[in-house]
Amino acid sequence: MENLLSVRHLSSSYVTRSLGSFGRRIEKPVLHRINLEIAPGEIFGLVGESGCGKTTLGKCVLGLIDYSGEIVIDGLRQGRKADHREMARRVQAVFQDPSASLNPAWKAGWILEEPLRINRMGNGAERRKRVDEVLELVGLDPSYKNRRAHELSVGQKQRICIGCALMLRPRLIIADEAISALDVSVGAQILNLFRELHHNLGLGMLFISHNLNLVYYLCDRIAVMKDGRIVEQGSAEEIYGNPQAPYTKALLEAVPDAPGTGLSAPTKN
Repeated sequence: MENLLSVRHLSSSYVTRSLGSFGRRIEKPVLHRINLEIAPGEIFGLVGESGCGKTTLGKCVLGLIDYSGEIVIDGLRQGRKADHREMARRVQAVFQDPSASLNPAWKAGWILEEPLRINRMGNGAERRKRVDEVLELVGLDPSYKNRRAHELSVGQKQRICIGCALMLRPRLIIADEAISALDVSVGAQILNLFRELHHNLGLGMLFISHNLNLVYYLCDRIAVMKDGRIVEQGSAEEIYGNPQAPYTKALLEAVPDAPGTGLSAPTKN
């Protein structure tokens, strides 16, 4: 079976200057020869502390920043201009701050319909029908399409953002710290929504988080990242129950209900 996502020898750097615009150009490596694969319909977790390069990896997969190496999504090579539009349909993202992702001047229905208009998909009636379908998928009724961002709770905003990502029927969703800006109860609802969407639509997902409990609960396999390198990969049970890398063990020790602390681990249903 062909992989949904294949990342080979991926490296990326940021460029800064020592004295502003006129200073010496300094290249700062962020990612170092990353290799990973995601199978169709798999939820893959990427976990590590802030600044380790997780978000940079997600941006590379989305084609938002330059990199060296190879990224293939559903048979299409990232970076090829001929595949750019089709690539955008196959991979979409949900980001950390839903308030920053929604235009406050537009109603939710207009925001949800925009990807269809840009890609010239369907007529007005067909697009509005798709908006209603997606609102139902993310747990909102059709009346929400008439609301603006300030009329929505943070959890409802994130559901709209997830809906936007679903409009083009992608094969892969990149969720970058998608519940870290939410309170615990709302975050749990969004986490369960991801599980439902995965089950009902067969979505593949790259779930990026600093929280090992969340990654264990949601994901089939996990990669642990430190300083731009993947230090360990394996099934969720292997990583959580029998970590091999010292850094993974340190992450688990920092989690209040990690194994060995006397508290129960999160349950995978």
